[in-house]
Amino acid sequence: MSEETMSPTVPPVREWPAVDLPGSDFDPVLTELMREGPVTRISLPNGEGWAWLVTRHDDVRLVTNDPRFGREAVMDRQVTRLAPHFIPARGAVGFLDPPDHTRLRRSVAAAFTARGVERVRERSRGMLDELVDAMLQAGPPADLTEAVLSPFPIAVICELMGVPATDRHAMHTWTQLILSSSHGAEVSERAKNEMNAYFSDLIGLRSDSTGEDVTSLLGAAVGREEITLTEAVGLAVLLQIGGEAVTNNSGQMFHLLLSRPELAERLRSEPALRPRAIDELLRWIPHRNAVGLSRIALQDVEVKGVRIRAGDAVYVSYLAANRDPEVFPDPDTIDFDRSPNPHVSFGFGPHYCPGGMLARLESELLVDAVLDRVPGMKLAVAPEDVPFKKGALIRGPEALPVTW
Repeated sequence: MSEETMSPTVPPVREWPAVDLPGSDFDPVLTELMREGPVTRISLPNGEGWAWLVTRHDDVRLVTNDPRFGREAVMDRQVTRLAPHFIPARGAVGFLDPPDHTRLRRSVAAAFTARGVERVRERSRGMLDELVDAMLQAGPPADLTEAVLSPFPIAVICELMGVPATDRHAMHTWTQLILSSSHGAEVSERAKNEMNAYFSDLIGLRSDSTGEDVTSLLGAAVGREEITLTEAVGLAVLLQIGGEAVTNNSGQMFHLLLSRPELAERLRSEPALRPRAIDELLRWIPHRNAVGLSRIALQDVEVKGVRIRAGDAVYVSYLAANRDPEVFPDPDTIDFDRSPNPHVSFGFGPHYCPGGMLARLESELLVDAVLDRVPGMKLAVAPEDVPFKKGALIRGPEALPVTW
């Protein structure tokens, strides 16, 4: 069947180049794709062929929560993608479908519940206070990223994971090498192998553990033969790497708050508004370049009148879904009074980010600490002169020069 007879209107394939966008500017290519229609076709800088892209809120939720779209089938394909290298570990949770995916997520669920996250709140607040103390003691100017926004999420995720403080630096280095596209596939793969070996040893030592941290939960699940060591290690690596996303999100958050002092001032004067404001900032911030992992249609599915055929690759854009005017009136405006706010910044469906609650906790602690303890904080350079990461999959400031 030709493409023309397959669907009455097959959209053209649009090239989606990887562009290092300034600050929190919304991707102009994505804006065009959203205007073009609810289902479009894209070609990214790496991989092969083209893929479907869905951008509307309801369609994104459909594709991410529908078993007719799977992740496992991506493993043996060179789907068009942003990342130059594609080295998923077989059995990694990001590429599993239920029921295996459900079984694996269940093994660590306790650590990411409200109770599990609360377990690290006070310790997290204490570690954050120490970092802010050190920054204040050193005096202005400072790089907020280096002083607080980078070490804090590393310390928190290591605490939750059960990684000793002495190994935090190694974890950070590996994560940066894995997440950056500028070092090449070989360097990234070596870093991933080293992190795998580290977690293999740590989890292996905890097969009889009753601890509440993630590696203890994984070790115990391996000991009970509910999951394999390979599966446990893949999940640990994914969670550890994901824990550092808060650095970039909070970097963009503070870049915005300090570039628009009226927003920061409102949060200073109305502390009760902060959790809702953080949700709105999480909705608005473009936290990644282009799109993440694709799915494969396991059978023919029609989305908004477009037939997606079995075997076709499909991407969803959470960034686009978060700007859907049907769901978020005046979506390009930051509105701290927006309610309800059903954003999908942590994903949706079975692959919903397990660390969503932890990320919110960290964001709230950071906003409290910076706004209340350093009330005079302002950018030390013009907002447009803040250097943002280049060649990275995840967006955020390289540094955030501040003074007070």
